[in-house]
Amino acid sequence: MRRHLPRAAAGAVLLAALVTGCAEPSADPRAGAAPSAAGPSAASPSGEGMRFCPSPSEPQLPPGTSCVPQDPASKYRENHAYRQEMELTEAERAGARGKAERLGAVLRELATGDPGETEVRAAVAAALGLEPNDIEYRAGAQRGPTIRNLAVAGGTGKVCVQGGISDSGTVTAEVSGRTMDGTCLPGLGGH
Repeated sequence: MRRHLPRAAAGAVLLAALVTGCAEPSADPRAGAAPSAAGPSAASPSGEGMRFCPSPSEPQLPPGTSCVPQDPASKYRENHAYRQEMELTEAERAGARGKAERLGAVLRELATGDPGETEVRAAVAAALGLEPNDIEYRAGAQRGPTIRNLAVAGGTGKVCVQGGISDSGTVTAEVSGRTMDGTCLPGLGGH
């Protein structure tokens, strides 16, 4: 007669195998590597930690020391890739220019008053042919009795229309590509 483990017992055995691991800890190529002031490390075949190559302003490593090259410009691009816009064709840009013009007109009207977020979203949504919940809205500190320091955007697919009212009351509106993060307004993060 054949015996089967209950599902719970089989799951427990699998979980225990995953938690304890199957590999010998000394087989980990990072074993024995200690972080250095030069940056994160990964073990070299000799067991010594592999470091990032120092920048020109940092103390240099002894001749013959292996290191992983680093490119500050590449790191900057990588850290800010979330802001990169998707490429648009001229036809896609042309197709949204009318919406950008309507958004600019709406923002000029809004700049003379003090509407709340609900009113701004509704007016921008109407200009862009979207629903108010589809509008990205970012407002900074209020400057005076009229609306200032505002950014709004919305779009469909990879085509976005974004606009804003600056601290000085200047209105902008333009067609842009959606960011790699999937938003129309670029994120504020980064390093």
